[in-house]
Amino acid sequence: MLSAALAGVVVNWDDVPEDVIRPGVRRRVYATDEVMLCWHSLSVGMDTRPHSHEDFDQLALVLEGRADYYIDGVPHEMGPGSMLLVPKGVEHYIVPRTEPCINLDVFAPPRADYADLAARLVDRT
Repeated sequence: MLSAALAGVVVNWDDVPEDVIRPGVRRRVYATDEVMLCWHSLSVGMDTRPHSHEDFDQLALVLEGRADYYIDGVPHEMGPGSMLLVPKGVEHYIVPRTEPCINLDVFAPPRADYADLAARLVDRT
């Protein structure tokens, strides 16, 4: 359904609805039926939320700024262009070191708990 609605439609991140997740964390979601992109704008000092995903891997990419990305308690220094695989079931979280810090996460299959966020974009196109 999402794929058919977005096929051939050019979208800019500025056109995607933004949500404030918690102080210091803003998110935008773009998805098809097969893959989901989550754009996060992160502030230094934000609350970290260690968590894991039991059903899918996560690919993390830092587009701007610098951050420490913790996988199973081990920090990995990341900067623009750095990518990291977060295997399913492994605890992880990110700590921005500079601002702005832009982190793009890729989920395949798309996260079911973010499906409503992705559907809002279709309503706007």
